[in-house]
Amino acid sequence: MNRMGTALAALGWTLAASASALAAPTTFIPNADHTFVRFSYDHMGFSLQQSRFDKTTGSVTFDPVAKTGSVDLVIDTKSVDTGSELFNGHIQGTDFLDTAQFPTATFKSTSVKFDGDRPVSISGDLTLKGVTKPITLTVTSFKHGLNMMKKDAIGANATTTLKRSDFQMAKYVPMVADEVTVTIAIEAATP
Repeated sequence: MNRMGTALAALGWTLAASASALAAPTTFIPNADHTFVRFSYDHMGFSLQQSRFDKTTGSVTFDPVAKTGSVDLVIDTKSVDTGSELFNGHIQGTDFLDTAQFPTATFKSTSVKFDGDRPVSISGDLTLKGVTKPITLTVTSFKHGLNMMKKDAIGANATTTLKRSDFQMAKYVPMVADEVTVTIAIEAATP
């Protein structure tokens, strides 16, 4: 092979290697200051109560070229914030979260559906109070780009509705709604 042929072959291999590197999935770590799991429910028809968990860790994998992704989150159930210290203690009790026995909840995705290069739904297994159930999160917003620190980052909001009675938390149903809306706001970046 002449020099031109060798150079073209080397260029071809370089481009092929670069393309596969670009298609590799990227792992993102949630920013603790911008990642929260919130939940809301009807309280006896008087109001919609809103609370959140202040500590969520884990990882998100995203590959827009291959249209694949995964989500693995760990929620510190002891970090629940209802806005009331009294109710924080009540909701951590055995009738509800039972944080003494179950200090964490987890979500592990099983599939991610895309519309173009954007995820639109994430199915997976939620484990809460020792019970694992399949849920599907609807992604309501998504962004991929550089964050303020110039790191590769993603951000999203996703929501689902579940029944708390499915997770051994049926006390006061139906006075206090069984259906709970869960919303996840996440911002994550490469390490």
